Amino acid sequence: MYAFSAIGIAYTALVGVVYWQQERLIFHPVALAPNHRFAVPDAEEVSVPVDGATLSALRFRLPNPKGVVFFLHGNSGNLDSWLTSVDFYRRNNFDLFVLDYRAFGKSDGQIDSEAQLHADVRTAWQTIASDYIGKKIVVYGRSLGSGPAAKLAAAIQPDLTILVTPYLSLDAMAAERYPWLPSFINRYPMRSDQWLPTIKSPVLLVHGDRDHVIPMSQALALRATRVGTDLLTIPGEGHNDIHKFTQYLDGLSARLAAL
Repeated sequence: MYAFSAIGIAYTALVGVVYWQQERLIFHPVALAPNHRFAVPDAEEVSVPVDGATLSALRFRLPNPKGVVFFLHGNSGNLDSWLTSVDFYRRNNFDLFVLDYRAFGKSDGQIDSEAQLHADVRTAWQTIASDYIGKKIVVYGRSLGSGPAAKLAAAIQPDLTILVTPYLSLDAMAAERYPWLPSFINRYPMRSDQWLPTIKSPVLLVHGDRDHVIPMSQALALRATRVGTDLLTIPGEGHNDIHKFTQYLDGLSARLAAL
C-alpha cells in the first residue's frame, strides 16, 4: 500500500513539473547579443512592440516583389540559424519576413501562453500587412511554427499557406509520445486540425518520410482534415535538412510561380 502511495505521489509530482515547465520542454531559444550583426546582405532589422516585450524580425525586400513570405520558424535557435532560404525567395521574386519569438535571438520577454504566442504573431503580421495590399501573401510555418502559421492563415486567408514538417496538433503529438500523461495538462494544444479546415485558399504540406521528430503520420492526419490540401513528400528525408532537397525547392518554386 505504501508503495502505491509513493508511486502516486511521484506521478503527481511529475505531472506538476510537466504542467509548469512546458515552456522549457517545448521552446529552446538561443539568445543573441543586442549588438549582434546578421551576416546576410540587405537584411533590414525590424522591432515589433508587443504586450510586455519587443520582438526581433528580419525583412528582405525587393524593388517590385510579387508578394511576401511571412515565415514562422521552429522551436529552437534564432534568426541567425534560420536564414537559409533568403536567396531562394529572392529568386522567386518574393519579399521575406522572418520573426523571432519571445526570448529567441534579440527578442526579449518570455513565452508564457499559447494565446500570447498567437497574439504576437498576429501583431507582427499587422506591422507589414499594409505594404502588401494587392500583392500575393504566403504564410509559411516550419515544425513548431506550423501551428501558429495555420492559426494566422485561418484569420487572414493568404493566397497560399505552406506548412513544412507539420503536426496534427501538439495534443496529438503529446498523446503519441507521452500517453501516460493526462491530456488536460497540455497548455499548448496547438490545434492545427481545427484551424486548417477553415483556410479557404490553397494549402501545401511538406514532409520527409523519415522524419523521426514529427512523424509523417502527423502530416497525413492533418491533410485528412481538409479536402484539397496538397502534400509534398520528400523521400528519404528527415526533419532538419528538408529545405536543402531539390524536391522541396522545386515544389515550392512551382507553387510560388503559380500564384
